[in-house]
Amino acid sequence: MPPLSTHEVTGLLRAWSSGDQGALKKLTPLVYQQLHRTAERYMAAERSDHILQTTALIHEVYLRLIDVREIDWHHRAHFFAVCAQLMRRILVDFARARHYQKRGGGAVHLPLEEALAISRKPDADLVALDNALKNLAAIDDRKSRVVELRFFGGLSIKETAEVLKVSTDTVMRDWKLAKAWLLGQLGEETRNGT
Repeated sequence: MPPLSTHEVTGLLRAWSSGDQGALKKLTPLVYQQLHRTAERYMAAERSDHILQTTALIHEVYLRLIDVREIDWHHRAHFFAVCAQLMRRILVDFARARHYQKRGGGAVHLPLEEALAISRKPDADLVALDNALKNLAAIDDRKSRVVELRFFGGLSIKETAEVLKVSTDTVMRDWKLAKAWLLGQLGEETRNGT
């Protein structure tokens, strides 16, 4: 089967959000490979013995998406952005649960420059990054979304601009400023021992 164009994927997404379950069945194998790559990026920063593996993370995203009816899918990049956000939430929830079970012990802080290079360190502190992103969102939501889409979603500058409906120059500027701000925040947490 030849790969579908972005326009065809968007058509299937819209049909699915209108209630066409057949569209979801056609869409699933078409988006699975990119979702797998996104999940691999997330899982690369997790412990090797993490309870969720790449395929399980994708399945968890699908389970959460199946019941979603309110999303008006704008395009393919919008779909992948939502999936990346769901993956982040799932992993952060697992990390928080693990930290609660350990009563906060053993958390390792990962400098953002390493995280943004998609570090393979197994104990990356996704919770600290998530907290820093929430703080950034309170100050500048768009910059937080740029980090989420680029780092977690693996979207290109162009795709990120498309999702956020801004120019590629704006995305590049926001990406640079957000990384600097987050580095400062994560460095402060490390210095304070939090």
